[in-house]
Amino acid sequence: MDTSAHGALELENVCLSLDGKPLFAPLRLRIAPGEAATVMGPSGCGKSSLLAYICGTLDPVFSSAGRVRLAGDDLDGRAPENRAIGILFQDDLLFPHLSVGDNLAFGLPPETRGREQRRALVDKALSDAGLDGMADRDPATLSGGQRARVALMRTLLSRPRALLLDEPFSKLDVALRDRVRDFVFEHALANGIPTLLVTHDPADAEAAGGAVVELA
Repeated sequence: MDTSAHGALELENVCLSLDGKPLFAPLRLRIAPGEAATVMGPSGCGKSSLLAYICGTLDPVFSSAGRVRLAGDDLDGRAPENRAIGILFQDDLLFPHLSVGDNLAFGLPPETRGREQRRALVDKALSDAGLDGMADRDPATLSGGQRARVALMRTLLSRPRALLLDEPFSKLDVALRDRVRDFVFEHALANGIPTLLVTHDPADAEAAGGAVVELA
């Protein structure tokens, strides 16, 4: 992937409030391309809402202050689809009515034209994920780790300039969590994508290897 379009993800004095009460103190954070930072804190402190704010999908019941910049561009007021931000959740959210290959093709940018080009990109993504030959498989036949890798590759195929992780490893067993977690961070690093992880697990933060922010 061409990393020339990637730059740092920057949060400048970001604060979210509900009914006039701040959820956390103003947050300043800079995540360089390829780096992964972690946000931790108790349930209800605003971790997932912070990711929604960065994506542009924050529920209007919340009010916000501060700025989010990506590669120097101010994201304030941009529609979610114009922010070039990918996000992974606890659930892989694969489409059950589509094959593995069609799930991946769904992530391709609209400007990707032609069946051959689209299939080549899907096949490369499968190869990168160690899932060669699985394009025609039903997602229901995949293991949890395989599904997680497909979900990540679908996100990367959309060419995000930043990656948000909303506890995507929490439902995996310990051995599988280690492998999938390493897979995600290695691909983000290789593609020069600044990554922000939300988690309750200190081992996730340790694996991310970057700054750790505690929300209270």
